[in-house]
Amino acid sequence: MLTRRDFLERSGLGSLGLMGLGMIPEAPANAFALERTVTGKKVLILGGGLAGLCSAYELGKLGYQCTILEARPRVGGRVWTVRKGTTETEIGGTAQTCQYDQGLFFNAGAGRIPHTHALTLHYCRELGVKLVPFLNVNESAYLYMEGSGPLANRAIRQREFHNDLRGFTAELLAKVANQQSLDSAMTKDDVEQLIGFLRMEGDLSPDLLYKTTERRGFKTPQGAGDKPGEFSDAHRLLDYIRSGIFHPSLSNYGEYTLYQQPPMLQPPGGMDEIPKAFEKHLTGKILYGAEISEIRKTQPGVRVVYTDKKTGAKKELTGDYAICAIPLPVLRKMQSDFSPAVQRAADFVPYVNTGKIGLSFKRRFWEEDDYIYGGLSKTNMDINQIIYPSQDIMGKGGVLWGYYNFNEKAVKLGNMSLKEREALALEQGGKIHPQYKQEFASSFSLAWQKIQYNQGGWANWSTEARNRHYKALTQPDDDIYFAGEHVSYLTAWMAGALESARMVVGQLHKRVSQTASKQ
Repeated sequence: MLTRRDFLERSGLGSLGLMGLGMIPEAPANAFALERTVTGKKVLILGGGLAGLCSAYELGKLGYQCTILEARPRVGGRVWTVRKGTTETEIGGTAQTCQYDQGLFFNAGAGRIPHTHALTLHYCRELGVKLVPFLNVNESAYLYMEGSGPLANRAIRQREFHNDLRGFTAELLAKVANQQSLDSAMTKDDVEQLIGFLRMEGDLSPDLLYKTTERRGFKTPQGAGDKPGEFSDAHRLLDYIRSGIFHPSLSNYGEYTLYQQPPMLQPPGGMDEIPKAFEKHLTGKILYGAEISEIRKTQPGVRVVYTDKKTGAKKELTGDYAICAIPLPVLRKMQSDFSPAVQRAADFVPYVNTGKIGLSFKRRFWEEDDYIYGGLSKTNMDINQIIYPSQDIMGKGGVLWGYYNFNEKAVKLGNMSLKEREALALEQGGKIHPQYKQEFASSFSLAWQKIQYNQGGWANWSTEARNRHYKALTQPDDDIYFAGEHVSYLTAWMAGALESARMVVGQLHKRVSQTASKQ
């Protein structure tokens, strides 16, 4: 029985919201309880993304002297939140400075946490990062198929499409079952039970036809007095098919994957609250503006050459070990003593091209006019999807992900100027939300393949590449270890970076401890 005291302790000050109520599984407290057996070993950590930060954080607990070299003036890598004043210049591009109103932000990289990623949740809990829901699925959001057909070139609520298709599918299956051709082993009672389920699942009429349903919404709303409400009319199945609504861009594939199933989570003030929480525990251990050019083995040990971007001076650091958490597209261009197997992995593992734009609006019209609170709209246009903010609901203004696209579409938009990207996002998004033009304030866009210290979204391992190259990154190359989302099966997720850091710290500490015990 949950007592009043239990409830207050779980949901009051100091709790982490949903985690405090027991809705999110906790990682065991001793999930990474390594024994502190050595002191004084120096570890150079190359890259201040989540993998590098987590490695330094855990090694610090064990007595290692860690130095993180980070080329940017910030930590986090692809965990990057854009706010007023944020600046960025893409490779071959022009400088842009964020002009959002104070308090607004845009998660340009990582934007949501699956509730199944126990290690990410563990560190949020340990570091005191509060989490709130990220609304990834919203039946009130839109589908928009550009093309021909009765339902093309118009915004359709997702609930209309989903419930119509559920109804039509149930109707077709009920018809087959009634003809006793579904399964020859089914008895009459079996068929009756199946049809009873299908009537409820598809909201079928007594004659087992799908006509319409309250689930898809009302043509005239319900109210008091003589306002019983009238269901909206179902679209025809053939109209959906002939309008291209079954196009992969509009599918539910994302929501069906394990890591996008509700609930999803986020820090309320921006995803960079997570790397900043690590940063607080690493004071004096991070060299910002340290652009690495060489990684050398000194056998034993490691030597790293870097440029201090503030002064332009070339400098060196040496250590007993190094953990390299640099994305492979950047790593492959550095001078190094890597083994041929590691160099091949860096050379041949491709990264996903992906881009985003954060559109700032003066008014949250998607909420006020369209009753969309979080979630995402989908389209076959270049913008691919519009993602609505889950935080600051009913606030004054807000930032939409005006596009989040991949592969060819990301390359196409990435090759445009900043103004051209903005114009395209406004033009295509305006077909779904006509309010765009009047309410628009400013934008901030990026193509990850053109971000200098990333040069890609995330590792795109094929089965063949895994078989050929993955193992080389999961074991030390003499005194150099490798971490990052690319050294995991959780590519594109923060959990991949954290899991790889845990793996590497465990490997390194075991090696050092065993060596120490023999001396």
